[in-house]
Amino acid sequence: MEIGIGLPTTLPGASGEQVVEWAKRADGAGFFSLGTIDRLVYPNYEPLVALGAAAAVTERARLVTAIALLPPRQNAALVAKQAASVHELSNGRLVLGVAVGGRPDDFEAAGVSMEGRGKRIEEMLDEITRIWAGEERGYAGAIGPDVSGNPPSIILGGSVDAAFRRAAKYGDGWIMGGGPPEGFAPAREQLEGAFREARREDKPRALALSYFSLDDDAEEQTRRTIGDYYSFAPEYSEMVVAGTAKGEDQIRERVRVFEEQGCDELILFPASPDPDQVDKLAAVVL
Repeated sequence: MEIGIGLPTTLPGASGEQVVEWAKRADGAGFFSLGTIDRLVYPNYEPLVALGAAAAVTERARLVTAIALLPPRQNAALVAKQAASVHELSNGRLVLGVAVGGRPDDFEAAGVSMEGRGKRIEEMLDEITRIWAGEERGYAGAIGPDVSGNPPSIILGGSVDAAFRRAAKYGDGWIMGGGPPEGFAPAREQLEGAFREARREDKPRALALSYFSLDDDAEEQTRRTIGDYYSFAPEYSEMVVAGTAKGEDQIRERVRVFEEQGCDELILFPASPDPDQVDKLAAVVL
């Protein structure tokens, strides 16, 4: 199982300097990937912009939106161009993870109705993949940069049946967006079933994200940051805080169980923006 690390882009107070330093250290330490998560109505950094900054100071780590909310972004052509730009600037390291989103305020702020968002994500994915393939648009011929020879990988998030079907139709795999690792194996089976049903012969890639803290006061730090991020749903926020792996032993156990459950890539997201967390996590899991 490959191990990635999330950038601290959604943590309250995370500075640009910390995000960039985090990316540098993670790449140097040998983490397989750098991840971002997404909200519109929150003081976080935009995922593709953040990964563009990370691309400039890294050389090898994959850059993963894990995930980006696609329907609120509305303009598939613009998303295709942004993603292709990050992909080219990083020498082909972008993985575009997307999902429909479920927070009403994100859609309201974007001026988009939540109704029909499942249909909308499929329309956008269809447009994005056709643009990346080089399909002509307008007088210039195509929307670039040209990634037709090596387009970004696409992964889908979401736990409903449609998410797995979309992964099989448009993507290379699926990502579990939090939750206990014991639930990963059944989801992987569902993903593989969707690929078989779509008559795909390639093996899907199955990823997961999880939260960690190696802070001196891990419980309090997790509540201040990860708990705040999910505070729109108090009961769920408590579940996420309680489920965050705190300390070396819990982190090692989290990694062990995900690997046992058949996870191909686990991206661990932090509770603190302090770049020292990168070095501490590397000592535990790499």
